[in-house]
Amino acid sequence: MKSVLSTVITAADAAGRFPSSSDLESVQGSIQRATARLEAAEKLGSNLDNVAKEAYDACIKKYPYLNNSGEANSTDTFKAKCQRDIKHYLRLIQYCLVVGGTGPVDEWGIAGQREVYRSLSLPTAPYVEALSFARNRGCAPRDMSSQALTEYNALLDYVINSLS
Repeated sequence: MKSVLSTVITAADAAGRFPSSSDLESVQGSIQRATARLEAAEKLGSNLDNVAKEAYDACIKKYPYLNNSGEANSTDTFKAKCQRDIKHYLRLIQYCLVVGGTGPVDEWGIAGQREVYRSLSLPTAPYVEALSFARNRGCAPRDMSSQALTEYNALLDYVINSLS
């Protein structure tokens, strides 16, 4: 699993050196942001179903054609799978918040995603819309502190960019 610490150590090992001062500062910065990340993970976890449902609804509102016969959201099974995928991305983001790196989403959410979506003829724009809604929905201090929201939004942006 890729975290800030494992990334720094792997990079230093690959270069045949010990971690440098700037490497250690990067780790220290990650540790200092850990409280905010854990707050964001906790808040997301306690509201995951609602956030995923609202994101799904926003996606379908923007792309109503997906409900047409033969489209990606045309049956109850397809609808359930779409909602499941949105929730899966949010859970991976939650996991990334806990570990302090993008490893979980890189390994289980991004690697090969375009090929899978392309082979299944699934558009990625609705997922981008859903995750963008989740990003824009967050509000400090209503949902979490501003620093926690910053950590959460950074990971949402990371996933959104990978899908774009």
